[in-house]
Amino acid sequence: MLDDVFRPRAARLVTGTMAVVVAAATVLLIALLSGTGVEGWSTADLAGIALVGAAIVWFLWRQATVSATPTAEGLRVRNLATTRTVAWGEIVWVRFGEGRPWVQLDLDDGDTLAVMGVQRSDGERARREAKRLSTLVAVRQRTGRDD
Repeated sequence: MLDDVFRPRAARLVTGTMAVVVAAATVLLIALLSGTGVEGWSTADLAGIALVGAAIVWFLWRQATVSATPTAEGLRVRNLATTRTVAWGEIVWVRFGEGRPWVQLDLDDGDTLAVMGVQRSDGERARREAKRLSTLVAVRQRTGRDD
């Protein structure tokens, strides 16, 4: 339970649904435009529509798959644009104060790292997940001397 993957629920539901709708709408649009027989819609135009639809679906898929995965070595954080693994000892603080859209990690080098796998849009569940992440960091940072 403590080592379960952190994933948002509301964002996954919304972006997953939107990805399906955009994919279906793109296919339908291409089918309708290519079947009309109207001059002016070239293969390049239809390919452009397909590429835009694919880019939107990719972006939505990436948003739907944000997560934070605990491993023995550290926390692998998959955000919208990047994936980064931080060692447990690098994490100084877990923050999820009011006004923050997702959990933020303060790192020992002075940097911060957003953890989009825990999002405020999940309400009380997000607060529980932030506490679980904070507990997990504390447990993983304990040494044999407990210092």
